[in-house]
Amino acid sequence: MAATSLSASPFLGSWATTIAGEDHTLLQAKAAAPPQVRMARPVRPRPMMKNVNEGKGIFAPVVVVVRNIVGKKTFNQLRGKAIALHSQVINEFCKSIGADSKQRQGLIRLAKKNGEKLGFLA
Repeated sequence: MAATSLSASPFLGSWATTIAGEDHTLLQAKAAAPPQVRMARPVRPRPMMKNVNEGKGIFAPVVVVVRNIVGKKTFNQLRGKAIALHSQVINEFCKSIGADSKQRQGLIRLAKKNGEKLGFLA
């Protein structure tokens, strides 16, 4: 009587098929599946700060010719010195009229914008 109740148990049959039956092959197939490869996002180029008025303005052709004659490195050094001198003149002017630092910064920005429009920064 004990043998019939053991063989008639649905638990024994389903456990055996889980270990050695169709579920076992399913688990092996999942383990053998290749892992998902994660693709890296494409690298965006960083935006370059360029003059929007490059090549435009009254003085742009002269600036380009001088840059080609003296070389890019020397030209950038000269340009840097000229910009520094102009900033010093603006600073001295602001001191003489009693302007605060915000007004001074605004005047320097205005000078840069005017330089771009005239072609000095071409």
